[in-house]
Amino acid sequence: MTTETVVIVGGGQAGAQSAVSLRQEGFTGRIVLIGDEPVLPYQRPPLSKTYLAGELAKERLFIKPAAFYDKVNIEHMLGQAVNAIDSSRQQISLKGGQNLSYDHLILATGGRVRPLSCPGASHSGVHYLRTLADVEAMQGKFTAGARLVVIGGGYVGLETAAVAVKHGLKVTLLVARPTPLGRVTSPEVGKFFEDVHREAGVTLCCNTEVKAIEDDVDNGRALAVVTDSGYRVLADMVVVGIGLLPNVELAAAAGIACDDGIVVDEYGRTSIDNIYAAGDCANHPNPIYQRRMRLESVQNAVDQSKAVAATICGKDKPYAQVPWFWSDQYDLKLQTAGINSGYDQAVVRGDIASRSFAVFYLRKGRLLAVDAINRPAEFVVARNILSKGLSVSAERLQDESIPAKALPDEHTEEPVKKEGLSQQQVA
Repeated sequence: MTTETVVIVGGGQAGAQSAVSLRQEGFTGRIVLIGDEPVLPYQRPPLSKTYLAGELAKERLFIKPAAFYDKVNIEHMLGQAVNAIDSSRQQISLKGGQNLSYDHLILATGGRVRPLSCPGASHSGVHYLRTLADVEAMQGKFTAGARLVVIGGGYVGLETAAVAVKHGLKVTLLVARPTPLGRVTSPEVGKFFEDVHREAGVTLCCNTEVKAIEDDVDNGRALAVVTDSGYRVLADMVVVGIGLLPNVELAAAAGIACDDGIVVDEYGRTSIDNIYAAGDCANHPNPIYQRRMRLESVQNAVDQSKAVAATICGKDKPYAQVPWFWSDQYDLKLQTAGINSGYDQAVVRGDIASRSFAVFYLRKGRLLAVDAINRPAEFVVARNILSKGLSVSAERLQDESIPAKALPDEHTEEPVKKEGLSQQQVA
């Protein structure tokens, strides 16, 4: 039996998983989970989908029910913010004045929404979609016939637009890049989702920047979103989804190395002994791509937290997973395995018009990633190829007469040597 104390700062997916995994790894000491939201840790992906639409009860969002934490003796301090870390004393201080000592400290501080920077950005009709409170503040206006302007063409923006138009809202989607998902996918995939949203009834404007948000002079309750072309879009509500900023301020103030996130090694250890980081806030080395990256995904938060818990329990298990992501829009499931940064060839498998296809990304003939739209088999095999370092040719990837599970080249005798790409970090 240990008398050690693990303090976890952050009540999101990574924080909850760290606590659960510590118990699963056999840690018998004290675990204290501190979250600045006044609710138990919950899943964020449904916020922009079923929960926003009112189709999912709040209780089903929670990662674990309150009874679970009580059963496995995990303390939780909700609605609490940590003010500072004193690593020399191995102590944290809460903003309310309380101090708490630790033997091991896990920083699962996550991220916060990137704010819109233009005149009128702080208008009460402008909403972000990151927390339960954010969604609940929107739901009163989320009604059929309401005019919604969504700013941002990433996962959150597209999912919000899809749910809104399905429920009868009049949706305008403003995208800064030439196509939606332009930061993470190929032009082919971006154009496909652009067409899908237009066909569903979304008014979509690409290559468009927001210059101001104003009150509509003809109707004080409405907003006008002004674009760089002078286009004015009237709205009853505006939702902004333009990215995430990692919460590193607490770590940086404590002298912990930070660079686009809290810098950790493959075991989740920071630059200060007995302090670890996991999830959206952590910048880690990925052996598959041989470079550092910071990822914003459930998979990363879960798997990295498991590695941290194992390390604390003396069972070093380096974090070396293939990154993967997903997005649900209309009747489509986009599943992405890997990171396509630096690709020089995009291979399409299947007919894009069929709404069931995959795009494989290669660099110098090596597979980097896949975007699979309603193609789960291609997603699964790509994860396997990437995790095992197998070889596969562009010709085989494109040939649909070859079943997905048989795509890896038959004569691969050993994993190929992984080629390091640039040191550009992935956010």
